[in-house]
Amino acid sequence: MSRKMSNLRRFIDIGANLTDLMYMGMYNNSAKHEADLEQVLKRSWDAGLKKIIITGGNLVESEKALNIAKTDERLFTTVGCHPTRCLEFEENPTKYLSDLKETVQKGAGKVVAIGECGLDYDRLQFCPKEIQKKYFELQLDLSKSFNLPLFLHCRNAAEDLIEILHKHPGLHGVVHSFDGTIKEAEQFMEMNFFIGLNGCSLKTSQNLDTVSKLPCDKILLETDCPWCEIRPTHAGFSFINKDNLATSVTKKEKWKPDHMVKGRNEPNNIRQVLDVIASVKKEDPDKLCELIYENTQKLFFANTNN
Repeated sequence: MSRKMSNLRRFIDIGANLTDLMYMGMYNNSAKHEADLEQVLKRSWDAGLKKIIITGGNLVESEKALNIAKTDERLFTTVGCHPTRCLEFEENPTKYLSDLKETVQKGAGKVVAIGECGLDYDRLQFCPKEIQKKYFELQLDLSKSFNLPLFLHCRNAAEDLIEILHKHPGLHGVVHSFDGTIKEAEQFMEMNFFIGLNGCSLKTSQNLDTVSKLPCDKILLETDCPWCEIRPTHAGFSFINKDNLATSVTKKEKWKPDHMVKGRNEPNNIRQVLDVIASVKKEDPDKLCELIYENTQKLFFANTNN
């Protein structure tokens, strides 16, 4: 596919962690370069991104994400608390939930989903299962109250997540960064949830087999940046179009404003995610990209003027 043709594609990144300190030049509490979110966003718009949804990982991050979203009409955000951070609720659950609700209200028109929320059984050292389940279920009330979709996190916890969602019929949203089985995906889709795919969804041959079986009208694209880049060791890497492989990359210690940082993912790499999905599904990438764009509009922006 020619570069000219691919430039016609429209993308929406449904999961970008733009509040991460890496975009402020900070890595492991050490400053390596100046803040460069402006340059990161320029590369995104140049790559065909029409909208980016910033992920809110807890109350503080959700507020920061909203402030960033207000700087550009193409930026939006989620509001919620990640399962590994749900201990933050414990000091005063009523106030924490009320503060999340207030953030949603302040962000009318900018907040397009509740999340990132869900369950993560791979990292129980950060938050026990029962605490995760308790405050995930509490956040479902926000989705109902504001009629907003859910931006769900699921790691090694599909059975419990599905069980909880069955207790709350009528909800909708996306299971983001999906790396589960096709059976699990089918159960989520039966409950009116889309499947969000990024580099972490395309690591193994089993991942690619699952993606090949997903219906195109249920797929959404994301990068989960600065994480989840598609690495050369991943099964999906060989399917990336050479035009979409980054050529201007530098180490963080040798940062340049017009270069990507090695090992730090960016929204513009969403093109690579599309390359892999289109290849394993044997779909025309232009048609698939447009269908996924419409899927995303339907879920997050159907009731807005955006």
